[in-house]
Amino acid sequence: MANNLQSIKQRFGIVGTSHLLDAALETATRVAPTDLTVLITGESGVGKEVFSKIIHSLSSRKHNEFIAVNCGAIPEGTINSELFGHEKGSFTGAVNDRKGYFETVNGGTIFLDEIAEMPLDTQSYLLRMLESGEFIRVGSSRVQKTDVRVIAATNVALEERVRKGTFREDLYYRLSTVPIRVPALKDRREDINVLFRKFAYDFAEKYRMQPIRLDERAEQVLENYRWPGNIRELKNMAEQLSVLSEERLITSEELMRTMPQLLNRNLPVVSDRNGSGSKNGGDFQEREILYKVLFDMKNDLNELKSMFYELVKSNNLRMPDLGAVRQLQSTFQPLYPDADSEVQDDDLYQDQKREGSKPIIIEPGKVSIGYDKSEAEDAPLAMDEIEKEAIRRALKKYNGRRKEAAEELRISERTLYRKIKQYDL
Repeated sequence: MANNLQSIKQRFGIVGTSHLLDAALETATRVAPTDLTVLITGESGVGKEVFSKIIHSLSSRKHNEFIAVNCGAIPEGTINSELFGHEKGSFTGAVNDRKGYFETVNGGTIFLDEIAEMPLDTQSYLLRMLESGEFIRVGSSRVQKTDVRVIAATNVALEERVRKGTFREDLYYRLSTVPIRVPALKDRREDINVLFRKFAYDFAEKYRMQPIRLDERAEQVLENYRWPGNIRELKNMAEQLSVLSEERLITSEELMRTMPQLLNRNLPVVSDRNGSGSKNGGDFQEREILYKVLFDMKNDLNELKSMFYELVKSNNLRMPDLGAVRQLQSTFQPLYPDADSEVQDDDLYQDQKREGSKPIIIEPGKVSIGYDKSEAEDAPLAMDEIEKEAIRRALKKYNGRRKEAAEELRISERTLYRKIKQYDL
């Protein structure tokens, strides 16, 4: 199967090694020899039409016609005529009989893009055609038959449209016999720079110039960008840089100056302001890890304090000397000056007075639970140790899956790989 997928990628110009992309391609190749209806979903610009062509080319209908129809681009008043045809005189302007797409593509494949924009009355006609192969031209009473395979695509959630009543539920289940989810570019970040290099060489050949290249930090900028326009946006960016850039080696500063929208990314990327290649601004991605760890430590500390106060209150115990408690709190105060306790010491004493209980006294120095005073006086962990521990926990949480761990830490996979190697994890 791996060799088959590789040959399909070469044949249709698909670039990438993402397991999500491979899974979508594998589903497409398995369903292609059948006549099942396929629903392709994914964000705008991910290449849904390419998948429809793959399915048609690998099917028994490959020698017959293939047509792609954008349902959102056809006016509501004429879409029935476009799809199913019309009779002469059936409406104003119908001066001749006209065949629709389902009649002209008989024996082939029709790709209905933006299927969610199809009007409700057209949906009912399409459902009948899918179930029985029958249709009626606009203005005619004669039932005709056709043999067309339908592949539909949408970039919106059809389930939500069904709940709102703008899309037929029975048509949704009829179309989604075999669903294929094409991953967005942000879900296959390992393919971003490979795709960029491919586009750069294509445009270099088209415009007869040297191909542009990105330095390492510019590649990180591309990886951290969220790519709302997906592959289409990346291709347009490669073409603009190929034409507009005087230098063939693009730095991160030149990249962000030419494409300011790249600043709208998940994490800040260091920019070399003096152009010397130094990292005077610090590694913001590494700092992001430290911030996350410190905030987690703060939350853990607040939970621990609340648990301690609750245990004292629920077990009818009396707090130790307030001076000792405040001295312990002052140890953490410089680290977390804004840490608030949900339970106040004075409230505990007032509760005990009101209840008239005889509390068990816990005196400082007489607690035999293995507490070592030196634990509160340990020096804070080094920043490298904090960062290493955060990476170790993320890898353990996701069973070593680096992609999910990188998303948890909000850093790129490239940075995570480097840190794993650095800390020998």
